[in-house]
Amino acid sequence: MKIIAIDGYTLNPGDNPWDEVAKLGDFISFDRTPVAQTVERTRDADIILTNKAPLSAQTINQLPQLKFIGVLATGYNMVDLAAARARNIPVSNVPVYSTDSVAEYVMALLLNFYRQPQLHSDLVKKGEWSNCPDFSFWRTPLADLAGHTIGIVGFGRIGQRVGELANAFKMRVLANSRTRGRQPSYPIEWRELPELFAESDVVTLHCPLTPESKGMVNKSLLGRMKKTAYLVNTARGPLINEQDLADALRDGTIAGAALDVVSAEPIPADNLLLRDHPPNLTLTPHIAWATIEARRRLMHVTAQNIAAFMAGKPINVVN
Repeated sequence: MKIIAIDGYTLNPGDNPWDEVAKLGDFISFDRTPVAQTVERTRDADIILTNKAPLSAQTINQLPQLKFIGVLATGYNMVDLAAARARNIPVSNVPVYSTDSVAEYVMALLLNFYRQPQLHSDLVKKGEWSNCPDFSFWRTPLADLAGHTIGIVGFGRIGQRVGELANAFKMRVLANSRTRGRQPSYPIEWRELPELFAESDVVTLHCPLTPESKGMVNKSLLGRMKKTAYLVNTARGPLINEQDLADALRDGTIAGAALDVVSAEPIPADNLLLRDHPPNLTLTPHIAWATIEARRRLMHVTAQNIAAFMAGKPINVVN
């Protein structure tokens, strides 16, 4: 079978070989594929692998050879599932590969909020410690995570792992989810969104992007937060109304925010969060998922998805 990855660079920029996938068929990987070239490049593909490159209904319907779509991620909103289903084309994702990676990244962002190691390292390098009359100084208030409250919006695998780590730091854990599964091994308290935003010292988003959740973090919810509270988003950028967040950061409605995702990626140069450049905003380029361990797991499960489809028993099917 002909297997074509249309945007393979982020999964394998050179340190994560395609060997497990390549041995399953006639394999080609393109680092990136412009939308206008997708049909041309994949016309004879039996299997297409995509991460963020879109596969619209129009594209799918121009590929009569296509039999299977593998998503190189957990989120699959870039594929028109209905169009694939109409053609009896299974679409499989990789549901579990970055749980630890994303959860650890959230804790890194929290620790940066409360302890500011990079800021103080920069100050030392500028000579401020050398010129300090005391053995110790700090430019921002420093605080423990212990005793603070974290609100987790979306309590799936990643959200639960974030809660587990937060509990280890002796934080109080609030949670909100569309469904309430089993109680985890650590104490949590369920809250509706308005109450969660009002009570939390940190709110972290781990819910899927749906028509209902798009733009849900808006002026109303941000206005409920403590002025000392922080917002973290490692899920999907459009969950947040970016204008409302920029206003909240500028006006001091909240203390700060850390975003690993934004509404359009890569971030446009005219994105208002770049243009306004709030000093209390941390922006990183969608890297919470991208540890080598996570990318190796993603590669392994992708190969399993393809092999299962070839055996007539597709797994991790989302359509």
